Amino acid sequence: MIRQIITYPDKRLFMRSNEVECFDKELHTLLDDMYETMRAKNGIGLAAIQVAVPLRALIINLPDEEGKQHKEDLLELINPVIIESKGTQVYTEGCLSVPEYYDDVERAEWVRVEYHDRYGNKKRIETDGLLAVAIQHEMDHLNGHLFIEKLPYLKRKKFEKEWKKKKKAAKAKG
Repeated sequence: MIRQIITYPDKRLFMRSNEVECFDKELHTLLDDMYETMRAKNGIGLAAIQVAVPLRALIINLPDEEGKQHKEDLLELINPVIIESKGTQVYTEGCLSVPEYYDDVERAEWVRVEYHDRYGNKKRIETDGLLAVAIQHEMDHLNGHLFIEKLPYLKRKKFEKEWKKKKKAAKAKG
């Protein structure tokens, strides 16, 4: 089922999500719905809070060299924790909860993350590049943060001004 994605400035996006305690059918349904929702919106990652569920669960499905996403490459990270990070990289990020806005964000270049899979099994991943960026981006959601908060002060102010203008124009339209 495709779920509604909540968007900035919805206050729920700024709440810290709760630990997942039950690795049950309800969680599996949520993860499956998140996957359908992310695909429908052409995203590469989605945190549960973005579909208004305040749980520490996220999914990432990076496209291959031809730009195609394959379900067998889907990563589901439950209760993820970054246990080590190194370096820095700058990547142009966007977000399904901040539609049609993209900007450069600096993050760690490499991360080691411990998490659980949908069945509660403990896992670990070490990665860099876009996957490291995506994990950090989605984990920010679990902690109640959006990528726009990482922008320098003046860029953030410019974003907020443009966002309000866009919302006003959309309201006037319809």
